[in-house]
Amino acid sequence: MQNLLKYITSKRTLTKNEIHLLEERFITEEVPAQTELLKAGKIERYVYFLSTGIVKGYQNLDGKIVVQHLVPEQDFFTSLDSFMSQTPSLDYYETIRDCKLVKISKPDFDFLQLNTSFWNDFVKNVTNDHLSCKLERVKDFQVLTAKERYVKFINQHPKLALHVSVDNMASFLGMEPQSLSRIRKQITI
Repeated sequence: MQNLLKYITSKRTLTKNEIHLLEERFITEEVPAQTELLKAGKIERYVYFLSTGIVKGYQNLDGKIVVQHLVPEQDFFTSLDSFMSQTPSLDYYETIRDCKLVKISKPDFDFLQLNTSFWNDFVKNVTNDHLSCKLERVKDFQVLTAKERYVKFINQHPKLALHVSVDNMASFLGMEPQSLSRIRKQITI
């Protein structure tokens, strides 16, 4: 919970009452590696904050696993469409390493939205940050080579680069594992 509060207070000042509301509404959970947090076809019930560990979000497209999210520590994640509309998700989310999560349910999320002003502003800021990252990722796929995408990834997320399998990293970067292995051999870090 402390990591979440530190993250939020790095973006805005909270009153004691606001901190108390967050502590009441968020649940802390420790989850072992390779634990499925969400399965496609199920409704996403939580927004998560990853205190420690690594999580991947992916879809199974005609039997091929396509990793769309590699969530680093100190970040939020959810299957947003499913969570907001309470409809079945297309996404899977799974822990890659042992994780400490802080999560908030849809009813508690809605409670904060309806009964506080700070929560709406905070959610808007986090959503805008994630949207900017998505737009940058799309642009990277359009203008960067596979090697350039990998170099950018290891520079921005060195811990992920060390602890994520070649298969998951290759899928996230939009290449085959063999191609990523060749690129990795060309680069000395």
